[in-house]
Amino acid sequence: MPNNILKFSTYAQVSEYFSDSEKCVEFLKDMRWGGNVTCIYCNCSKVYTLNGKNKRFKCADCKKQFSVIKGTIFENSPIPLSTWFCVIYTVITRTKSISSVQLASDIGVTQATAWFMLHRIRYMLRENAIKKKLNGVVQCDETYVGGKNKNRHWNKKVFNSQGRSFKDKTPVFGIYQQAEYDMVERPHKVIPTKTVREKVVTQHPILICKVVPDTKAKTLKPLIFRTVEIESTIVTDEYKVYRMLDDWYDHKSVNHKQHRYATDGYSSNGVENAWSQFKRTIFGTFHNVSRKHLQRYTNEFQFRFNRRHLKKGELFQSAFENVNRRLTLKELINKEKYKEFKIAC
Repeated sequence: MPNNILKFSTYAQVSEYFSDSEKCVEFLKDMRWGGNVTCIYCNCSKVYTLNGKNKRFKCADCKKQFSVIKGTIFENSPIPLSTWFCVIYTVITRTKSISSVQLASDIGVTQATAWFMLHRIRYMLRENAIKKKLNGVVQCDETYVGGKNKNRHWNKKVFNSQGRSFKDKTPVFGIYQQAEYDMVERPHKVIPTKTVREKVVTQHPILICKVVPDTKAKTLKPLIFRTVEIESTIVTDEYKVYRMLDDWYDHKSVNHKQHRYATDGYSSNGVENAWSQFKRTIFGTFHNVSRKHLQRYTNEFQFRFNRRHLKKGELFQSAFENVNRRLTLKELINKEKYKEFKIAC
């Protein structure tokens, strides 16, 4: 990320700042290469800038030409970069995101175009694999996305869908590392001669969401082992699948059926709070989400949740950390079942 952090606080400021197409290109160039352009084909650092209306580059090694939007979500898009940047700012700063219908009305495109734009942005917001496993106190819980059977019309009801059935719902597994704090002393703001103790965050909470085919032990166990350090403290509910964690982790189980929500001071309230926000985003903004695209919606939510502490300018720039990704329409509407069940954090 560039050293100069953009100080955005409103949509109007973003729109005004990126009103010039050249400024958009320079910003994207800076975010992709940090000022030192490298060939996207062979990674050669010797690149020439070609003259012309549309800024293009030519590699001195492989002789291929490319533009700043080549290989990004903006490639082959008729939508101006200035509009793209405003949409990205809207998506990542709104607590409950924005629907394709509302976005289409706001920027003057069709609903299908807005839907495609939003999915490309969600694809860009997908975080990279974690470099360091989660540790400390970690909460694990699963939630189920889908309508309630009792609210369906009689000819659309799904039988035998009680409990943890996956016939009409899609399970999403969450791993949440609790925040860590230090107590520090500082001068009193009003009375300088006095000192007060203040809680300072040393590690912000981290959430990892993953759409899974089921919540069996053979599915959840690899995800937990891949993500959480052995011997960490893991807090779960009373679901029997989590009993397998006793041999490798300091496992704390909270029995919600007995109306107990904390055990020895440990609770799973953090991850359940995340699910509460996620469900309100789904129900309040999107209303209906298919299994096929659900992971991208969780990617978007996870991105916002893990960066709640950032200022809007920092948040906007962090969205471009993985801008070197492209999602085509053919890949998006592929009718094959969504099978990307690898931890993407």
